[in-house]
Amino acid sequence: MAKAPNSERQFIDGPAGRLESVLEWPAEGEISGTVVVCHPHPQHGGTMHNKVAHTLARSFTQMGFAALRFNFRGTEQSEGHFDEGVGELDDALAAIDWLVARLPGYPLWLAGFSFGAAIAVRAAVAREVDGLISVAPAVSRFASGLDAQPQCPWLVLQGDEDELVGVDETVDWLNTLEPGPGLQIFSGAEHFFHGRLIDLRKAVVAFVEEARDEPA
Repeated sequence: MAKAPNSERQFIDGPAGRLESVLEWPAEGEISGTVVVCHPHPQHGGTMHNKVAHTLARSFTQMGFAALRFNFRGTEQSEGHFDEGVGELDDALAAIDWLVARLPGYPLWLAGFSFGAAIAVRAAVAREVDGLISVAPAVSRFASGLDAQPQCPWLVLQGDEDELVGVDETVDWLNTLEPGPGLQIFSGAEHFFHGRLIDLRKAVVAFVEEARDEPA
């Protein structure tokens, strides 16, 4: 069995105050990349400890990445107040900049779940990244009307029984993008992927490894 990743908790300087965060990296072997993971809606109980966000981070550390999770402003020990997705984008950009400064020169990915997925999509437009994973992205509320779309390998993962982010809503949005991301729909999966987190992790790993194997 693989060893649990190394873990380091710290506070990142964010635009509205300190952001609580945790950086994880493989217990063995060299770091091969970095990823910032964005959590679901903080006003509905979302934190960096959410099971889907945690699964995303562990999917990447399994592949040798250093994974940074952080709490958006006003969440748990992060300072500031909820800002309807506007300030939260600034939080994500601050987290990205911190990770790039801490571990420069590595491939950088973004990943997010629900509200966090929408924020990560917007961050991937604002920053040059090497890949993006979007799980049940709440795009109609927090990432609609983009001036551009992420220009990197991009996968959207969605349950067809999602009670909060409808699969039709996601498909309609993806149909407005050209060429748009890849889409994988999980039959019988609801919003929080209860009982399907292993399937989710396998899908993330398969996509990232395939993207890394493709010639630049």
